Amino acid sequence: MLELNSDVRFLKGIGEKKAQALNKLGVFSLYDLISFFPRKYEDRSVYKPIALCQNGENVCVKALVANVPSLARIRRGMDIVKLKAVDESAMMDITFFNRSYVKNQLSQGESYVFYGKVEVSGKHISMVNPLFEREEGERRITGKIFPVYKLSSGLNQSVVSGGIRQALDNCLEEIPDVLPDTVRQSCRLCQVKYAYENIHFPADFKALEIARRRLIFEELFVLSCALGRIRKNRVDKQGIKFRKFNLEEFYSTLPFSPTNAQRRAVNDAVADMCSGKEMNRLVQGDVGSGKTLVAAALIWFAWKNNLCSAFMAPTEILAAQHFETLSGILAPFGMHIGKLTGSMTAKEKREAKAALKAGQYDLVIGTHALFSSDVEYSNLGLIVTDEQHRFGVSQRSALIGKGKTPHVLVMSATPIPRTLALILYGDLDVSIIDELPPGRQKVGTFAVDESYRQRLNNFILKLTGEGRQVFVVCPMVEENEDLPMNLKSAEEHARELSALFPKLKTACVHGKMKPKDKDAIMASFAAGDIDILVATTVIEVGVDVPNAALMIVENAERFGLSQLHQLRGRVGRGQFKSYCVLVSDSDNEDTQARLKIMCKTNDGFKISEEDLRLRGPGDFFGSRQSGLPETHIADLGADTLVLQQAQNEASLVLDSDPELIFPEHKALRERIDSLFLQNSDSFN
Repeated sequence: MLELNSDVRFLKGIGEKKAQALNKLGVFSLYDLISFFPRKYEDRSVYKPIALCQNGENVCVKALVANVPSLARIRRGMDIVKLKAVDESAMMDITFFNRSYVKNQLSQGESYVFYGKVEVSGKHISMVNPLFEREEGERRITGKIFPVYKLSSGLNQSVVSGGIRQALDNCLEEIPDVLPDTVRQSCRLCQVKYAYENIHFPADFKALEIARRRLIFEELFVLSCALGRIRKNRVDKQGIKFRKFNLEEFYSTLPFSPTNAQRRAVNDAVADMCSGKEMNRLVQGDVGSGKTLVAAALIWFAWKNNLCSAFMAPTEILAAQHFETLSGILAPFGMHIGKLTGSMTAKEKREAKAALKAGQYDLVIGTHALFSSDVEYSNLGLIVTDEQHRFGVSQRSALIGKGKTPHVLVMSATPIPRTLALILYGDLDVSIIDELPPGRQKVGTFAVDESYRQRLNNFILKLTGEGRQVFVVCPMVEENEDLPMNLKSAEEHARELSALFPKLKTACVHGKMKPKDKDAIMASFAAGDIDILVATTVIEVGVDVPNAALMIVENAERFGLSQLHQLRGRVGRGQFKSYCVLVSDSDNEDTQARLKIMCKTNDGFKISEEDLRLRGPGDFFGSRQSGLPETHIADLGADTLVLQQAQNEASLVLDSDPELIFPEHKALRERIDSLFLQNSDSFN
């Protein structure tokens, strides 16, 4: 007898090889299989007479095969089967390419249902490679709403669909209902059995929508409960209780007045650190909003409490930049500031580690070297991580383990819509810096096509002639035969620009280079020794170059809006008027809409909302270690209202039963435990 935890290889028609193909998709058990939801649906329920078919529409046609199908071999590796099908309204030509077997499956004088894309040219009506089955008998692939699943090599739609049908027939009654009855009824959601049956084999579109709403809510509800439990455990966790000090002592030494948003973020964090509970706070702000100043204020506050701080940056060059900035702000107080990075000599590392162990540093700035096993901190009170999403949870946990419940501040310059932040950082308190410091310039942004290339080259000459520097970003590192010819590669484009501007110094930097070589080129660009830096998105978050006044993004259609906004943030950091030029020849409507948004606003939060709406959360950070478990059916960009409802219901459940020990919460608790197990590297 098959059960929910049975291996998929025991299903009829699956076997070892197909089971391995399913394993690649994350499907191992029957429960995994029935939770493997369709990526889209084809409406094969619409029937039309041949004469009423419209060009380009996908439709079912009931028709009689009028002649004996003919097979012709055009050349080696290419054969064609042709036949004519008729109904009472008209005749249709049907052609099959490289499917010689259909000659013996279709019989003259028999009626079939054909499903496919109709081509109409004048009075000529045709279909190419349609699906078909006999008009009489059970309909398996026509006459219904048909689910379409993601596939891997060795699988086809009928194998996956057939496996799911078997799994549901065997186990539908076993599926646990994780939603308490009170939640299901108050939100007017269907029963779990109805949902799983109709998400895979919907009776009609109304049934499909009812099923989808239930399963989307369930997924977001479980995730909200899981993060709510983490948050409660953290809120209850004791931390180092800081004494209060007047922050005006810190602010009065600055050459400028902090913005209200910066002060608000500092006050939020200080309140956390003085509460006796462990702080876990995210400071989220647009590029150039002044997050580093917030970190500096909190590092000063920790120092006043006789505790040291660790500041972790994702790259050596960013660590060096932060070392310089923070030293300038904090050293005048008499604070001792150290550095620990992988490129330091063995002697320098030994000395830095000895100073840390002895408590001689008030602040240490570095990369992942900060959490090496042989690094010991004598009095670690605060940890700051920059560009939080670039660190794996295990890396942050290793650093946190160096102290006795140190307070944690994470910073991100990637603006995230509030709805996504509630899930992505559901276990963190969030402070948003939503205003820019005075003097921060708006970057003029323009979307152009290749016809502007000469004007763009002239603009490069004009700006470099004034002493400015230029970033040029390409979507790939080197030429690739498998990708479209018009894609710019960083290495090739750097050679082209070098030949085009022989009097200018052009360099190239990308992720395939050794970190040491990459950092050397970035440092040289920052020093003003390079005029044009051609790069991949390796510079998306990088060194601060106030002299860079032009950002050119080639093949801009290949980048997400949030990524383009991050790239634009590399310029406009100094006193000079700066520009961002997005080059794209794409005439795709979505691409044009995205590029118009970039030209219209410099507000990272508005841009991130649009990015989430247009692309969904899957590519929101590109390749990232974000702490967000993969959703199977929910779309965090589109399902925001359901998310809010799910979070409200999760709060009510956890308020009444924080440990989920009530009998009616048993299935929910088991699902959450399973979620933690599957995503042990994703949750804090």
